[in-house]
Amino acid sequence: MTCIFCDILDGKREAHIVYEDEDHIAFLDKYPIDDGHTLVIPKKHYERITDMDSSDVGKIFSLIPKIAKSVLSGACADAFSLAQNNGKAAKQIIPHVHIHIIPRYNDKGTVWTKRQIPTDDVLSELAQKIKSALI
Repeated sequence: MTCIFCDILDGKREAHIVYEDEDHIAFLDKYPIDDGHTLVIPKKHYERITDMDSSDVGKIFSLIPKIAKSVLSGACADAFSLAQNNGKAAKQIIPHVHIHIIPRYNDKGTVWTKRQIPTDDVLSELAQKIKSALI
């Protein structure tokens, strides 16, 4: 079975990247719960967070404040939620560790299940705003 996220890392699939370093990449979710929904993944493939050693778990989570701040700013969000699922029963759809940063807006409420399908142009513009907000 191929991994969609590994395909993104290998350049076989496009993504709207907002952050990248030697070991991680962050990009906009193609089917976001809300505007600016971003996924942060390790470049090394792990199916579950329990497959990672604790220092790698610490490294990926240490990026969350920096990326979340840029998502808040770039997406003009009021707050954000974090999610990280492990296994099918936990609703992990892509079997590659990923952390969701889901922007929240005062005028929209907090919805977990409603997904959108924005255009590539909308995602590209939003990705650029988030990248520009990186500190």
